[in-house]
Amino acid sequence: MKTLWIGLATGWLAVILAAYTIAPGAGAAAAKLNAEENTPMLAHMVYFTLNESTPAARQKLVEACNQYLSDHPGTVYYGCGTVADYDREVNDRDFDVSLHVVFEDRAAHDKYQVAPAHLKFIEENKATWKNVRVFDSDLQK
Repeated sequence: MKTLWIGLATGWLAVILAAYTIAPGAGAAAAKLNAEENTPMLAHMVYFTLNESTPAARQKLVEACNQYLSDHPGTVYYGCGTVADYDREVNDRDFDVSLHVVFEDRAAHDKYQVAPAHLKFIEENKATWKNVRVFDSDLQK
């Protein structure tokens, strides 16, 4: 029975890891290439505070992020969502929507910044922003 349980656990772990690495937009090949070249990936984290901090306004911005920002060349990871209902002393909850994009390298990020879809996102949504904080980081293994 112990052997069966270990086999099942190992199988599920393999399925989870496989799903993560082949998920659309995961960019596993790009991440592997960068690890071999020792080129840091670039993490681009954006925190939006909205003029109207309502569930509807938050959802509208999440949908705009998904429409315009989720499928750019060189993206290794994309995620977008609203501030979590998780109030801990160490959490900075001074935002409504967060955007998380990891690029295979700085060049991919730089192309994203001037991409028509990114510029259209800004044009269509900037009037709804009270504040925007951007945190870019070089990611090392």
